[in-house]
This record gives sequence, C-alpha cells and structure tokens, in this order.
Amino acid sequence: IGLCPHVKNQQMTRNSSSINEFLLLALADTRELQLLHFWLFLGIYLAALLANGLIITAIACDHHLHTPMYFFLLNLSLLDLGTISTTVPKAMANSLWDTRAISYTGCAAQVFLFYFLMSAEYFLLTIMAYDRYVAICQPLHYGTLLGSRACVHMAAAAWGTGFLYAVLHTANTFSIPLCQGNALDQFFCEIPQILKLSCSDTYLREVGLLILSCFLGFGCFIFIVLSYVQIFRAVLRIPSEQGRHKAFSTCLPHLAVVSLVVSTGTFAYLKPPSISSPSLDLVVAVLYSVVPPAVNPLIYSMRNQELKDAVWNMMTGWFLEAIYCPCSSAYHSQHHS
Repeated sequence: IGLCPHVKNQQMTRNSSSINEFLLLALADTRELQLLHFWLFLGIYLAALLANGLIITAIACDHHLHTPMYFFLLNLSLLDLGTISTTVPKAMANSLWDTRAISYTGCAAQVFLFYFLMSAEYFLLTIMAYDRYVAICQPLHYGTLLGSRACVHMAAAAWGTGFLYAVLHTANTFSIPLCQGNALDQFFCEIPQILKLSCSDTYLREVGLLILSCFLGFGCFIFIVLSYVQIFRAVLRIPSEQGRHKAFSTCLPHLAVVSLVVSTGTFAYLKPPSISSPSLDLVVAVLYSVVPPAVNPLIYSMRNQELKDAVWNMMTGWFLEAIYCPCSSAYHSQHHS
C-alpha cells in the first residue's frame, strides 16, 4: 500500500533525525598514506598559521601600516586563519586516528563556519578592489571615501553579510530530510555533498539558494573586473615608469588572490557532472579550501616591501629581545645583590 505524502515526509524526517554522525571521505586507503596526508596537512596548516599570524601581528603593531589597505589585509588574514582552521584540523585528526566520523552538530558547525568565512572573504576582496580603485583613480578623495569609520563599516558589512549568508544556507541545508545514508564524498562537510543524501524535492530550495549565490558572486566579480578596468586605464596614463610600477605592485597581489579564489571556487561548484569524480572533487576541494589561506600571505608579501620590512623588523625585535633581555635581567640582579 502506498504511503500518503505526509506519512512519507514524517518517515524521511525520522530518518534524518536518526543521523547522529556523518562519514567523511577517507583521504587514503593505506595507513602509510594516511600518515603522509596527516604530515602534509600539518605542514600546510602550520605554514598558514605562521604566515597569517605574522601579517596580523605586523599590521597591528606597526603604525606605518595603519592604512585602509592594510586594515583590509588584516581582516583577510583573520578570515584565512578561520577558513583553514575549519576544515584541516578535523581532516588531520581523522587521518591520524584512522576514522571518518564527524558528529551531526560538528558537521553543521563546519558548514556554517566554512560558508561564513569563505563568503565574507569574497565580499572583503570586492571591497579591497574598491579600495585600490579609489587609491589610484581618485587619490584626492581617498581620505574622505575611505576614512577609518568607513573602513570599519565596510569590513563589518563583509563579515555581517557572510554571517547571514551562512545562517541561511546552514539552516536550509540541515532542515532537508536525509535518507540516502550518511557518507559524504568529501573530506569536510560541504553543502553539495549533503544534498546528495536527500531523497525529497525539498533540496530544490537549497539549489535555488545556490543559484542566487551564483548571481551574487557574479555581481561581485563584475564589480571587481570593472574596478580593475578603470585602474589599469588610470595606471597606463601615469607618465613615469616608476609610478606605474608602484601602482601595479599594490594591485597585482590582490588581483592574484581574487583570481585564485574565483577560479578554484568556480571550478569546484560549476564543473560539468560528466568530469566529476571523488578523486577530482577531493583535489579541487583542497585547491579552493586549503591552498588560498596558505598562499595568500605569500602573494601579498612577495611584492610589498613595506609589509616585508614590518615583518622583518618585528622578528628582528623579538630575536634581539630574546637574546638581550635575559642577559640584562641577570646583570641587574647581580648588580643589586
């Protein structure tokens, strides 16, 4: 006897509520490869923590870097730290302990934090394009358009919009009945993989949200492209070669980061289903969720002499303090005795 629609929905809801954990994709089959993945992820994670931590500390401590561009860069490093800390530690733990499990609550938290931080980063990169546009195309109005209060408001808007975006997606995704098991074909909890476990038409709501997200992301991308069209037109009109080089050096790191984030994210979510496979999905997920947070500090510091000098001075100061402070304190204690 066929079940009524409302009985089916109740049954699916019970199946969904009975899931208390998900099984993530194993990074490798053999123990040796699992440990290799653990050490590889650990190296990337520590490098990202160190690089982003140095940038945050240098910008916060050096008053010469208290400008809008570096304020937004500090926020970008905070978001990168959060993004890589959302996915990599759990993957490392699973590889180390030879397990695939993540709790239902942990999966929901991972989905929320990942989409919150990634979307906030994308909105922040859009704001940083506007910052470069004003600095190069309207330098006389830079202090007015990008005062300290305006910068704080724009950064707060990026964080706040990302938060609302993540709440909307997370609440919608985890309200969908799941009855296709609990195994996810990814090393972290990702919305498209969770939707594959749905067996009802309610997943179309989330698909609609994802389409809306694509339009929003495309709108930000168009804004960034138009900003850089104006920037390059203004730079090419600068008479001195040194002036052009300086203008390009402040824009190219941001452009490289945008290209990295957009290209990897677009390929991950919009690639044709015909070329999709678990191994390819895994590689692409690593490219857009792990690589940018680790590489962004390198991209920004490579062509930025001010930032390199600030980091070097800070590290030199720490080194000298570590050497001379113990000696000084020992000298003073002997002198007083």
